[in-house]
Amino acid sequence: QVQLVESGGGSVQAGGSLTLSCVASEYTETSACIGWFRQAPGKEREGVASIRISDGRTYYAGSVKGRFTISRDTTKRTVNLYMNNLEPEDSAMYYCAAGRTCYTVGGTPKSYDMHIWGKGTQVTISS
Repeated sequence: QVQLVESGGGSVQAGGSLTLSCVASEYTETSACIGWFRQAPGKEREGVASIRISDGRTYYAGSVKGRFTISRDTTKRTVNLYMNNLEPEDSAMYYCAAGRTCYTVGGTPKSYDMHIWGKGTQVTISS
């Protein structure tokens, strides 16, 4: 089974930047789509961004569009999430997930088909 390992979380001040990385043990049909999801304490998990590995098509939640960029490096089996102009509201545990299809609702990534998950990496933004 595909395994995912996240890295790159940390603490920065508002307006700062962080880059998260997700390395997959392999790319298969079950990891055709890789996405980033986040969950803050007391809140539901939400989709942040996702990318289709085959052609690099990307999807973003409205709250991060223009600030976050997701990209893939297939040679390294890595998906990066570049996060700029961070806000305290971005603070959460960020999870990398993989699935067969990049589902979205209103453009926002959904986890309907995400069956493989990493352990998460914490992002904390101070005001």
